[in-house]
Amino acid sequence: MLTQAAYRAPGRGRWRGHTVLIALLVVALAAGCATGSDDPAKSAHGASAAGKPGQVAAGAPHEQKAAELDALYSPENVRRAQAARAVAAKKWGLASTPLPEPRPPAVKPEITTREGFEVEGGDDLPPLFTTVPVDGKKVVFLTMDDGSEKDPELLRMMSELKIPYTAFLSDYVINDNYGYFRQMRDRGVAIQNHTLNHPYMPGLSYEEQKREICGQQDLLAKNYGKRPTLFRPPYGNYNADTLRAAKECGIKAAPIWASEAFPDHMEWREWDRDMHPGDIILTHFRGRDEWKGSMPDMIRHVMKVVTDKGYAVGKLEDYV
Repeated sequence: MLTQAAYRAPGRGRWRGHTVLIALLVVALAAGCATGSDDPAKSAHGASAAGKPGQVAAGAPHEQKAAELDALYSPENVRRAQAARAVAAKKWGLASTPLPEPRPPAVKPEITTREGFEVEGGDDLPPLFTTVPVDGKKVVFLTMDDGSEKDPELLRMMSELKIPYTAFLSDYVINDNYGYFRQMRDRGVAIQNHTLNHPYMPGLSYEEQKREICGQQDLLAKNYGKRPTLFRPPYGNYNADTLRAAKECGIKAAPIWASEAFPDHMEWREWDRDMHPGDIILTHFRGRDEWKGSMPDMIRHVMKVVTDKGYAVGKLEDYV
C-alpha cells in the first residue's frame, strides 16, 4: 500500500501534488587557509549519538565535541570564511554572499517519520521525513539526485563557495564516470544511496527492492570507500517493503524533501509555498539538455532564494 509519500510519478521527476552555510564550512575554509587545503571534509561534523535538539548526553566525548564546535565556529573563523566567500560569490555571479551556517549540534537531533508518511509496522524502520529538527535555526539542506550530468564547473563552484550538499546517486547514470563523484567525495560531499536503476519501488517485490538498495550500497562502498547510511527512494515513492529492505541493507534514515530547485524556479510542497527551518531541498544532476540552464545556473537561483529568505545551507549529515 502506498503512503502519502508516493507523490511523484515515474518519469523525469516532476512532482504530483503539493509542490535545503556556511559557518560549518567556515571551518574547512579556515583550515584550508592554514594548511593549503580547501577540502570541506576537514570541517567538523556532528556526533553520531541521537538526542533531541539541545540535549547533550553525559560524558567527556560530547563535552569535547561541543568545545571543538565552539572553537571552530568562533566569530573570527566566521568572519574570515565570509570574506573569502564574498569574493567567490562575486566570481560565480551570485546575487549576494551565502549566509554563514549556524553551529551544528554536538549531538544529532532525534529524527522521526513525518506524520502521514508512516507505513504499517514502521516504528522500527528508517524514518522518512522532509524537514530536520534544527531548533528553529534558519538553516536548510541541499541535496542532489541521480547523477546523469557531470559538470566540472559545479565541482569548482561549490568548492570555492563552500556550499555543502549531499549526493544521492543511482548507478545506472554514474557508472560511466565514477571518477567525477570521487572528486566530489574528496571535496567533502557525502555520497548516499538512490538505488541501482531508479525504479518505481512499490512495483517491485521485497527481494527486488532489496537488490536495488543493497546492490547500490555495495557499489558505492567499493567506489567511494564507505557504505551510505541514508537512502532516498526514487520519485519519493515507497512502501513498507522499501523501508524494511533499506534497514536490512544498513540504512538509518530516508530523507525526502520539502522543495525542489530548478535553474529558473522553485517547486514547493507546503501549502504556504515557503521555506522553513530544517527543510530539505531537492535538485538533480542535470544540464541544458533537460533544463533551462546549467548546474551553476541552478545554484545561483536556489542560493538567491535561500539567502533572500534569510537562510544558510548546512550539511545534512551533521544533523542526521
